[in-house]
Parts: sequence; structure tokens; C-alpha cells
Amino acid sequence: MVAFLLSTARQLALKIASYGIMHLVVAIAVAFAITQDIRMALAIGIVEPFFQTIAYTIHDRVWHVIEKRRLATGLEEAAEAVSSRLGVMSPQEQMRVHGHKHHRHHHGHSHALPRSFKQIALKTITYGVMHFTVAVSVAFALTGDIRAALAIGIIEPLVQTVFFTVHDRIWTRIEARELAQKTAAETEARPHHIA
Repeated sequence: MVAFLLSTARQLALKIASYGIMHLVVAIAVAFAITQDIRMALAIGIVEPFFQTIAYTIHDRVWHVIEKRRLATGLEEAAEAVSSRLGVMSPQEQMRVHGHKHHRHHHGHSHALPRSFKQIALKTITYGVMHFTVAVSVAFALTGDIRAALAIGIIEPLVQTVFFTVHDRIWTRIEARELAQKTAAETEARPHHIA
């Protein structure tokens, strides 16, 4: 258990650090392109990612909870779909469970389409809104120029959102691969009983 907690903490620290570095580089580049002032670009590039990393950590934890709940709900719905297809759960029972009083011809749920694209899109949008708010606030606080702050606040988050999506997909694959390896190792470690 301790090893698991240390591994999770290490992975979270690496994820946050990689996000911070990526954000720093992009923030400085965009701020310099807009202000043409290297000192201002460095100031924005250093201060803004600090606040963005805090906001990102909160955003990531909130989405982790949401994804965990959806996974549990998805497993329940999948079990329900199997039960329905096997005839274990009648359409009336499904209506009772889901509270579908107005759907008289309800014959089970379709689980053919994954929610992943919708979830990725929503996660990216919430990240973009969060990022815009923090970027404009920090840029305005440092420059005192609302036009430059809005330009940085619009352009920089758009660029960061693209990089965030790539960053998030890479980390999702890393986490899935590690989970698969852990599951395989646990499966191999179990005693095999021959019947």
C-alpha cells in the first residue's frame, strides 16, 4: 500500500512538473510575440504558469473525481445492459431504476458509443475557460494594459489548450499502460488452481 501511494504521488508530481515546464515555454513565447519585450515576456512567462499550475492541479483533481464517478456509472450501466440483454432485468425494472416514467417503449440502453470524445471535449473546454481567466488576470496585473492582457489571454490559452490536450492524452496513455502492467503483474502473482 505504501509503495502504491508513493508511486501515485511520484506520478502526480511528474505530471504536474511536465505541465509546468510545457506551460512556461509556451507562455514566454506567446508573451514575447505580443509584447516584443523580453523582460515582460519572462515576467509573464514565469508568474502566469505558476498560477496556471495551481489552477491546473485543481482542474485535474476535479476531473479525476468526475472520471472516477463516470467509470463507476459506466460499469453499472454496462452490467445493466448485459442483464437486460440476458433477460434478467425487464424493461419495467430498467424504467424503475432510471426513473423513466415517460418512456413507455424503453428497451434498454445503447452502450455502443463511448463517452470519451464528449468527455475529452468538455475537459478541454473547462481547461480553456480556466486558462483564459488566469492568463488575462496575470497579464493585466503585470502590464497594466488591457489590450495586451486580452491578446495574451486569448492567444496564449488557445495555444496552451492544444498543448494541454496533447499532454493530457499522453498522461492518460501512461496511466493506462501502468494500470495494465500492474493488473498483469497481479494476475501472474495469483495462485493458479487447476480444477
